[in-house]
Amino acid sequence: MHLPLNITLAQLNLTVGAIQANKEKILATIAEHQDSDLIVFPELAITGYPPEDLLYRPDLYQVVSAALDEICAATTNVAVAIGFPQTDGVTFWNALSVFSEQREIATYHKRKLPNYGVFDEHRYFTAGSKPVVVELQGVRIGLLICEDLWSPEAARETREAGAQIMVSVNASPFEEYKYSQRLQVLSARCKETQLPLVYVNTVGGQDEVVFDGNSVVLNADGEVAVHLPHCEEAVVTAHFQGMQAVKQTLPSNLDNSASIYQALVLALRDYVQKNGFPSVLLGLSGGIDSALTLALAVDALGGDRVRAVMMPYRYTADISVADAEEQAQTLGCEFDIVPIEPMVESFMATLTPLFGDTERDTTEENLQARCRGVLLMGLSNKHGSLLLTTGNKSELAVGYCTLYGDMCGGFAPIKDLPKSLVYQLSIYRNSLNSAEQPAIPERVITRAPSAELAPDQKDQDSLPPYDVLDEIIDGYAERDLSIADLVALGYSEEVVKDIIRKIERNEYKRRQGAVGPKVTRRNFNKDRRYPITNHYVHTLMHSFASNKG
Repeated sequence: MHLPLNITLAQLNLTVGAIQANKEKILATIAEHQDSDLIVFPELAITGYPPEDLLYRPDLYQVVSAALDEICAATTNVAVAIGFPQTDGVTFWNALSVFSEQREIATYHKRKLPNYGVFDEHRYFTAGSKPVVVELQGVRIGLLICEDLWSPEAARETREAGAQIMVSVNASPFEEYKYSQRLQVLSARCKETQLPLVYVNTVGGQDEVVFDGNSVVLNADGEVAVHLPHCEEAVVTAHFQGMQAVKQTLPSNLDNSASIYQALVLALRDYVQKNGFPSVLLGLSGGIDSALTLALAVDALGGDRVRAVMMPYRYTADISVADAEEQAQTLGCEFDIVPIEPMVESFMATLTPLFGDTERDTTEENLQARCRGVLLMGLSNKHGSLLLTTGNKSELAVGYCTLYGDMCGGFAPIKDLPKSLVYQLSIYRNSLNSAEQPAIPERVITRAPSAELAPDQKDQDSLPPYDVLDEIIDGYAERDLSIADLVALGYSEEVVKDIIRKIERNEYKRRQGAVGPKVTRRNFNKDRRYPITNHYVHTLMHSFASNKG
């Protein structure tokens, strides 16, 4: 056995479909770590993850094959383990190959294919049927891919096939509390098999998914010996003495707010950079949602690439204008004030004869939001800036957002944050600044939330307190609790029914909303795919009434 054994974890930020660029990044990493025995790259590293229906294109595999040939040719002095999609023209596999001395010495096909939440692997891949163990430097290394580790079977069979070290390549997405759950699973696999594990995760934002990195090496006792950073690219070499990884200095644990905030910054930065936008803009209202979005944007891109536009109307409080201007100055971004009253009055003059004798209602409120949307989209078109929409999960759930108004935009950084989490992250972000110069003015956090679309309007005029609202949304939309379950938890039957009706009534709005990063256990997109035309809410109400009677 060759000792010590050096295994390099390449936690890279790769771009879906950018096969040439991904290949060059991989080759550069190989060139820089020639003193390693094995370099491990993430799941589907060649194509990026998830490539979705790109996998159906025959020409994709020609480009992948050519890239793999170049990577294989670079393995003169160091072995490489790398994930890629493989096909024989009929069947498709999520594959992991090991190259050494300019030849392929083993290929493994992922055996456990996830088909829940954001994953659709059954749509594309056929599951592998057997473990694969490859010998390097006298050490038998068992190959695994991501989901294979989430149940005991694949790891156990890999041990039975003779593995002395498990190596797993991964594309495991971020969500709150996921890291601790993941670590528990990995530790359990090590203890069950009595084998160390090298776990390499990808990092970066991909549309609504963000990959957090957090690659680790665990010893056979399940203890972490090497830990790569959260939401950052990193390439780190683990040193094995015998079958024991030498323990390195481990980073401090991040709390929930810090881990979510960093994930959102990464998701926003990558969406902007990978899609080629030079800058972003947003409507800054003086409220907490747009304030947090602005802080995220500046942290992701720098103030010189962010523009904030305050668009007051007659119901906009003076303190909202003052707070918006103060925040923009603190964060160093471009700031404009564009009153919308002339636009709204022009629309009203045109529409009033058509409205007839009808009473004022949300129609007039929505006109304000849509005037703002027109202004922001005009600026986006003229300057090529990506418009960020600033809505949160709570309002998206119940439809307290305006199509073609405040829902305008190409990316929604906080769309999966319940309102209570918006407050939590805002307080966290302020903790990074001095108390004398907070990133978000303190008054924005402490004042009662309002859309300011009518005189003295408050969100709680028509909604329960946000802690109650968010708990009902979590119970119904994320945990599939029934009306009876929610009422049994102590929530008002009337309120529960009202919120459920609002959630189901507004699926059509959510379907038209901008993409945004998933951070909770179940988001309103790939995680929860409900039909727009859907009368199940009537069934729920009838069933509850029957059981109650």
